[in-house]
Amino acid sequence: MLDRSEVGKRGYLNEGFRLFHLKDSRAQKLEYHYHEFDKLILMLGGSVTYVVEGVTYFLKPWDVLLVQHNLIHRAMIDPQEPYERVVIWLGRDWITARSDPGQRLDTCFDTARERGFHLLRTGGARRAQYMQTIQSLEEALRSEEFGAARMADTLCQQLLVAVNRDLISSRTAAEAQDSYRVDPKMEEVLRYIAAHLREELSVELLARQFFMSRYYLMHRFKEVTGYTLHQYITQKRLLAAAESIRAGVPVMKAAEQSGFSEYSTFLRAFRKTFQISPRDFQA
Repeated sequence: MLDRSEVGKRGYLNEGFRLFHLKDSRAQKLEYHYHEFDKLILMLGGSVTYVVEGVTYFLKPWDVLLVQHNLIHRAMIDPQEPYERVVIWLGRDWITARSDPGQRLDTCFDTARERGFHLLRTGGARRAQYMQTIQSLEEALRSEEFGAARMADTLCQQLLVAVNRDLISSRTAAEAQDSYRVDPKMEEVLRYIAAHLREELSVELLARQFFMSRYYLMHRFKEVTGYTLHQYITQKRLLAAAESIRAGVPVMKAAEQSGFSEYSTFLRAFRKTFQISPRDFQA
């Protein structure tokens, strides 16, 4: 479960969780992407900027970035400084199995998404606790002693409990204006799209809705999110349909509920994105 490289693994998780402890100085070209699992990024050193759903975060050492499943994100790394971080991929079934009624371990991800702010900035005392938990987790993942796997599982849960408690009680990063940058108008557009996926979302409609020119909307949206409006809306509709299919909703109904007016269009887009048919995805 301990891995030193994300190369060749981006986007897929077959176990309950996976930890990467990475340090490099390479100039990496990372595109906008998303995962079906939740991801915690603990910044340890370097100079990196993360964009999550149109919000740009300027990370500092011991910042924790919460990237929920299906959120579009990208890292921009300055190769002049070694970039060290701990990345933890968290399987959704694993989280569900270890959550208590009314106290889900992924509440922190839901809270970050609802706030539209995904950064947790930790204080001095908390940093030592995070460091100790991470070190113990890495040791357990390397160990072949009796109970090591269960110990690692427990420590990962412990880390999530700490993140949940800290996120609920603290909004210090949101109050630090140098920690992020957001385009308020594009944030409104993104929220509108999320709330109206089943409805018409043409460029013309959105331009009228937000009192801007068609050209400016398309240009600025691509600049902020990395996607064209059409690409972004299609991806979000596909992800919504996939969630519904996974929950047992019939394929055609899932497509309709996610905003696809033509099933053939949905089918082509789904196969292109997931490399599998919706019915095989459901199986």
